[in-house]
Amino acid sequence: MDKSSNGHPAVLDTAPKSPANVSIAAGRGTLIIIGGHEDKSDGREILTRVAEAAEHKKVVVATLASSMAEETWQDYKRAFHELKVKHVVHLDIPDRGSSFDKAHIDTLDGADLIFFAGGDQLEITTKIGGTELCDKIQDMFRKGVAVAGTSAGASVMSETMLIGASDEQSSIAYSMAPGLGFLRHVVIDQHFAQRGRIGRLLSAVARNPRMLGIGIDENTAIVVNQEKCDVIGRGSVYVIDGRALTATNLANESEPNSMSIYDVRLHVLNCGDRFDLVARKPLGHIGAQT
Repeated sequence: MDKSSNGHPAVLDTAPKSPANVSIAAGRGTLIIIGGHEDKSDGREILTRVAEAAEHKKVVVATLASSMAEETWQDYKRAFHELKVKHVVHLDIPDRGSSFDKAHIDTLDGADLIFFAGGDQLEITTKIGGTELCDKIQDMFRKGVAVAGTSAGASVMSETMLIGASDEQSSIAYSMAPGLGFLRHVVIDQHFAQRGRIGRLLSAVARNPRMLGIGIDENTAIVVNQEKCDVIGRGSVYVIDGRALTATNLANESEPNSMSIYDVRLHVLNCGDRFDLVARKPLGHIGAQT
């Protein structure tokens, strides 16, 4: 048997795929996943794309993650009104009990896009996970309603989200928790280059190479339609594919604050680049999409 330079059996660049482990959106709606700190007052390239995805009709701004929900709501209300969105409404869920209120569930009626603002991603999942409100959002997405999220709102887009350690701690000292599952077999990290999170995402992928890791810089986003994603904004997107990974020390929880990973693949994309989530390969520079 052929062996690679590290002494492990040689592997193909891409391991076999099956429907059970393909990275793909879980619905027909567009996903806009933002790395945080998107421009709200000048060029507003990303929020313009969000408004376009809603066809400038009805946007529901969900401030579940924010500790300053009213201030966050006012910022987005102003931005979307200036972008000529006709109907901008606030979904404010201060606690889990509020998620059962019919008035909050009815807020979603007729929405063309649901926007999850930033804050703490666990606030989103603990408040609405398993509720009729959450089921309604997921059903709307399956039927074609667009969903967007920034910062913490980006992290919940995937089945598994990264939570925990502060940025000053070890890149392997963090936890994972279930997200909302709009994007299958993917783990998202945000504020990526700005907070030095490459190690965190690498280790997350190494701990489960079935997951495709996507790190998104601030004022940058991916626009996902089924298996294709396009990059917009001012920064980069980092895609980590660990399917061909041959060895890592991260299976050993006693390892101190360091990691070893062999044969992982990294793609770095910027505005105008397109990526195929199923094939796990870049499709080239297709230019800014409108």
